[in-house]
Amino acid sequence: MSWKVGLVSLGCPKNLVDSETMLGLLAADGFSITGREEEADVLIVNTCSFINDAKEESIKTILELARLKVEGRLKKLLVAGCLAQRYPDELDREMPEIDGLIGTGDVGEIVRAVRRALSGGRPGPCGAPGTLSGAAVPRLLSTPAYTAYLKIAEGCDNRCAYCVIPAIRGPYRSRPVADVLQEASSLAARGVREMILIAQDTTRYGLDRCGRPALAGLLGELARLEGVAWLRLMYAYPALVTGALIEVMAAEPKICRYLDIPLQHVSDTILTKMNRRGSRKEITALVRRLRSAVPEITLRTSFIVGFPGETEADFRELLEFMETVRFDRVGVFTYSSEEGTPAAGMPGQVPEEVKAARKERAMLLQREISLERNRARVGREMTVLVEGRTGKEGVFHGRGEGDAPEIDGKVYVRSDRDLDAGELVRVRVTGAREYDLEGEPADG
Repeated sequence: MSWKVGLVSLGCPKNLVDSETMLGLLAADGFSITGREEEADVLIVNTCSFINDAKEESIKTILELARLKVEGRLKKLLVAGCLAQRYPDELDREMPEIDGLIGTGDVGEIVRAVRRALSGGRPGPCGAPGTLSGAAVPRLLSTPAYTAYLKIAEGCDNRCAYCVIPAIRGPYRSRPVADVLQEASSLAARGVREMILIAQDTTRYGLDRCGRPALAGLLGELARLEGVAWLRLMYAYPALVTGALIEVMAAEPKICRYLDIPLQHVSDTILTKMNRRGSRKEITALVRRLRSAVPEITLRTSFIVGFPGETEADFRELLEFMETVRFDRVGVFTYSSEEGTPAAGMPGQVPEEVKAARKERAMLLQREISLERNRARVGREMTVLVEGRTGKEGVFHGRGEGDAPEIDGKVYVRSDRDLDAGELVRVRVTGAREYDLEGEPADG
């Protein structure tokens, strides 16, 4: 009998890669993989616990799927990932619906865990945190065939005062260059055109292996691979964006003119409390340097509002910075107090209603900036990676170099001819929305 296994992946793309690895290992061992939860004999929930909202979503998902034990054919429900790694005792004690735990470092043991559960055992306890799988480990992609995430490192050494990731994912570990290139070459051979480099901090890549950041060299090697059209860089720590990295981004056409560079704040007082390296002056200089060296670069960042001790003056400084710098993409998050972090015990905790109001004010400002920057693109040409059809006749949707999947906007293309998913098309921008663009093929 072939057991059917399903997996629900929550949280970030780093988690998604772990999910794809677990599915690949299970499929290679003979399990049938199903995307229909009601058909599964075994369900795995790969959870997130980065902030309170993520924990709540994980718990809600577990409880919803547990009903399939009564209403469907589900025999075993396993919980994997960050929530399992962070709260193993609490989950064992308070959620009898769960049949076993798989920590962030146990991804490679997924086959053994599932077989143990099916034979009446209980997988767990969780081992050391963080999995760094190699190119030889099978992986079942869940993204569209033309796009894949490429995880180049695991763990984090930054120790930001608000963050639990080092405890959940362990210390920073870079994959060998040759191993990353091998996996990238394999992905390209499978038809992947866009590779999105991810880690908790991509700019730290190589520092643990050779004593210096090596991301620029890795990008240069990846750009030489046949079949790769776009290389997209996420999660860049501003203090480690080196001159070599900027140079390779400017020189290599395959590297998207896009950088996701989470800043978290710009008030020097708050940055110090957050245990973030760098100052407002240094951040401003970096942005100017990037825009000068890489014309038309799209810059995405994220900010945390309501961090302990953030005053109205600190917040106004953040708004003034957003108004002045005018980022293309901004995500704003309210501070989440996480047990076990230095920030949770800091004085000056900001009331929830103040956090929410500050988030709304920041997002309203960014909405205006985003619309203005999109309107400036009208009349220009851009390359669009087609993703599929919309519900409207002759209208397709896709993404430009400045749009990462799931988090950024879309480009809606009206075309008289069919456009295939995964096709790169030159598009003339004809209209702008707050976060999306409209266009038509530049060749008519």
